[in-house]
Amino acid sequence: YLRISFELYLKRLLVGGFDAVYEIGRDFRNEGVSWKHNPEFTMMEFYKAYIDYRGVMDITERLVAYIAEQVTGSTTITFQGQEIELAPPWKRMTIREAVQEHLGIDYMDYPDAESLAVMLQERFNAKIKPGETWGRMVVEHLLGDYVEKKLIQPTFITDYPREVSPFAKDTGDNLHVERFEFYIGAMEMGNAFTELNDPIVQQKRFEQMAALYGTGDDDETPLDEDYLRAMRYGMPPNGGFGMGIDRLVMLLTDQRTIRDV
Repeated sequence: YLRISFELYLKRLLVGGFDAVYEIGRDFRNEGVSWKHNPEFTMMEFYKAYIDYRGVMDITERLVAYIAEQVTGSTTITFQGQEIELAPPWKRMTIREAVQEHLGIDYMDYPDAESLAVMLQERFNAKIKPGETWGRMVVEHLLGDYVEKKLIQPTFITDYPREVSPFAKDTGDNLHVERFEFYIGAMEMGNAFTELNDPIVQQKRFEQMAALYGTGDDDETPLDEDYLRAMRYGMPPNGGFGMGIDRLVMLLTDQRTIRDV
């Protein structure tokens, strides 16, 4: 089988009694091609019991700084003419704070998909697909189209909308979850969660995703009964992480296109 992610397989191992697991391997996704997207790419994922996404942030910034030092001899690198400092601590901000800081918009002023779509079309002339959810517009358009290109120095963007994060624990506001992505050189480099470990909530999330996206959507998450069964046996609280190795190589070798690495 071609895998789009290692996630559900590795988390089964936490249920089996391994406290921390990782894998470096190949992923395959039909999501188009760009200077930073390839349908086949290398990922590193890890899952560690008894830490949350804050613990994963700590591991992430130390990991990337260590790799840079081993590969280039320094935590200071140059990527596409920009000097970037990878030594911890990195900047941390919520997705809401990032959008406010860089665009002057509080997306909570637009609490539903209709009002947010109108604002995006009027202010940015954004092309909104029919049926795009509120959370998807926040992440794909506000963050992806307009904020991401401003994130040159290493930055953790945290607390994503729940609609686009079916495996992450709630922050407590019923809208956002304990998830971060980290950005370096105006590229998203990796993704992490405080992992959801309640099988009843997880089943509801699977069902909500199916209802939201119907069939054929890139973000559709099919219900995985084996995974739910494993979780019912008892999954410890854990933090999970995934990073694109190809993009890290781009960064450390100052290559503009993913095909070149």
